[in-house]
Amino acid sequence: MLRRAALTTHFKKRNLMDTTQEPAGTGYQSRNAGRMYRMPWGFGPSTGPRMHVDGSTYDLSDAPRVTSAVNFLSDADALTALLPPGFSVLGEPVVTVDFTHLAQLEWLAGRSYSMLGVRFNARYLGTDDDASGPFLAVLWENRPEPVLTGREELGFAKLYCELPPERYVRGRRSYSASWDGHEFLRMHVEDLRDAEPPAAPPVSAAAQRRGTLHYRYLPRISRPGEAEVAQAVLTPNGGGCPARYEVFQRGAGKAEFRLSTWEQIPTMHHIVNTLARLPVREWRAAHYSVIRGGRDFSDQQVLR
Repeated sequence: MLRRAALTTHFKKRNLMDTTQEPAGTGYQSRNAGRMYRMPWGFGPSTGPRMHVDGSTYDLSDAPRVTSAVNFLSDADALTALLPPGFSVLGEPVVTVDFTHLAQLEWLAGRSYSMLGVRFNARYLGTDDDASGPFLAVLWENRPEPVLTGREELGFAKLYCELPPERYVRGRRSYSASWDGHEFLRMHVEDLRDAEPPAAPPVSAAAQRRGTLHYRYLPRISRPGEAEVAQAVLTPNGGGCPARYEVFQRGAGKAEFRLSTWEQIPTMHHIVNTLARLPVREWRAAHYSVIRGGRDFSDQQVLR
């Protein structure tokens, strides 16, 4: 009882809880309806990429994003093995590996971080929804905050790794990824020439069924092999602030995942090795872009 009273006093002082003004049973969470909560829950609403400390959102209209991407033709059967129920490979089995650096992020008080993604075109056909677009098989990031918020709130298949800054030498842009000092990926783009940037996706009802596809999976506590949540999720095209290309170039490039042992990368060796074993039939064009304008992904949609 003393602990309960102390906590009540603490939250009243923070203007987060006033049980005398609320219906019985509502608690202090009703005082913060619409605010974002994460674990640990008891400390009140959390800030993050979709909510400022005052509950407002962030202006992403001038947020810079730099991306290098390589593409290769693989094998449809090999990619099908990576897809959850309800998904199928769509079109040519082309895999994209992209490295993105996000800077001047207001939600991180001006800090930056990088991402390494692997995706390929797929279709989701559910009981109610039919959607298509790149399926994000895995996304590594080098800060824990976007990993946690993106997994829990958005359904992105995010993991942590070390992503050193780009190295630029004589026209070649080089990238790497590692975990605890073990390098498991090398990637580069080169022979880049200015090109016409891709057109903005169309705005229509049909376009809302196109975007990036994800599979949100949360295991059931103490029940191995059972899911608490298992759902397809769509990032619809056209959300957020319009992208403004400052640079867009096409060229050549390659990415190589390195076969790794359990000792070298204990919790991710199965992911890295699966990607390392994907057949590479041929390398396709690579690209490099510098973009202004972003989104906070608050328009994520659960597919059924």
